[in-house]
Amino acid sequence: MNANAGFADTADPVQPDESCALRTAQVCWSNTSPVAALYEVLGPGPFSFISIMATPLADFQGVVAEARRVYPDTDVVACTTAGEITGAGYDEGTIVAIAFPAEDFASCSIMIENVDDLDAQALVDQITLERMGLQQRASRLPHSFGFLVVDGLSLSEDTLSATIAPALGDTQIFGGSAGDGTDFRQTLVGLNGRVADNAAVLTLVRTRLRTKVFSLDHLVPTGEQMVVTEADPARRIVRAINAEPAAREYARIVGKDPEQLDRFTFAAHPVVVRIGDAHHVRAIQQVTKDGDLVFFSAVDEGMVLTVARPENMVTHLERKLQELSTENAPSDIIGCDCILRRIEAEQSQIVRAMSDVLSRHNVIGFSTYGEQIGPLHVNHTMSGVAFYPADADETTHVAD
Repeated sequence: MNANAGFADTADPVQPDESCALRTAQVCWSNTSPVAALYEVLGPGPFSFISIMATPLADFQGVVAEARRVYPDTDVVACTTAGEITGAGYDEGTIVAIAFPAEDFASCSIMIENVDDLDAQALVDQITLERMGLQQRASRLPHSFGFLVVDGLSLSEDTLSATIAPALGDTQIFGGSAGDGTDFRQTLVGLNGRVADNAAVLTLVRTRLRTKVFSLDHLVPTGEQMVVTEADPARRIVRAINAEPAAREYARIVGKDPEQLDRFTFAAHPVVVRIGDAHHVRAIQQVTKDGDLVFFSAVDEGMVLTVARPENMVTHLERKLQELSTENAPSDIIGCDCILRRIEAEQSQIVRAMSDVLSRHNVIGFSTYGEQIGPLHVNHTMSGVAFYPADADETTHVAD
C-alpha cells in the first residue's frame, strides 16, 4: 500500500485524551526507542494488560522483548498488522499501544500454540478454568469480553474460533488476524516476551465499564450466486465454481477480465455466504497461476456464494458508529478492520474521509487479514468493542 495515500504522520507519540477509559499511544516504527516513547505516554500503570499492534516494518521481536522488560508485571499481548488505526484514523508504519488500567479492568492472557493441530478438549478445559478463575478474582467487575489475535497465515482461524466458543460461556469475543502489510509472508503474535507464528493469544477481560462487542460490514447481497464445486477447505483454495475453473467463472460473473483479477477486484466484488439469518463475507485473497482462488476463510464444496455490492463505506461507517452512541457515546472503541476495507478505501480515494470518521469516534486498532466475532472467522468487516461509563447504580458482583 502507498504509505502516503492520505495516512497520518505519527512520527512522535501523541498524548492520549484524558477523558478516555483506555490509555493509548502510538509511535513511528523508525523511532530509535519505540517502547520508551510509548512508555512516556502510557506511564507506569498499573495496567491489567497492554495490547501492542505493530507494523511489519518494526523489529517485532525487539519491541515485544523490550515491552516485557518495561512492564514485567503486566501481560503484554502483541501482533503484527496490515496497517494501523491511530488517533488520526488509518495509518501505516506505526506501533500502537492500548493499555487497560487495573482500576477498571482485570484480565488473563493465554498463548495458544500449534493452532493448526489443536487438542480441542484440553484447550476448552484450560480456557474454562481461566475464565472461571478470573470471574472469582474480579467479582467486583460485572462486565466481560474476550480479545483474540491469531497468526493471519495459519489458515486455522475458522477452526480455532469454533473450538474455543464452548469455553467462553456468556463472554462475547472479537479479534483479528495478524497481518504483514500486503506481503503475506510472515505474521506473528506475542505474549510476555515470547513471539510465535502458527499461534494465537486469547485475552479474557472483566471490567467495571459497560461494553458492546460488535461487527459491521457495508456489503449488500445481490441476486448473483455461484456454487463451489471443487475446493480444498484446509488450504482455503477453490478450484471450480459452477463446474468451471474458479477464477475464470468468478470473473465472468462479476464482469471482469480473468487475466486482470487483483486485490482491487476482490475488494470491489466480494462474495458472501448465508449462515442462519445473516450473510458473512468469504473474501478472496488472490488468484493462483493455475486459475484457482485462494480465500481468507475456509470454503467448502457445495457452498453457495453470493456476490455482494458495497454501500458507500464512509456513510455506512458513520451510521454504524453513531448507532453505538444511541444512548451514550462510547469513550473508546477498539477496531479490528479488514485489510480489504482499507484497500477499497484506497481504490475509492476515501481514505481521508474514513480516517476522519474513525478519529471522530475514538477508534483505535489495526488492519487485519480476517476478523473474529463469536464462533466465526469472517472477512471484509470491522469487529470490535466499545466502552461506556459504568452505571452509577451498577451492582459490584455479577455472576456469569
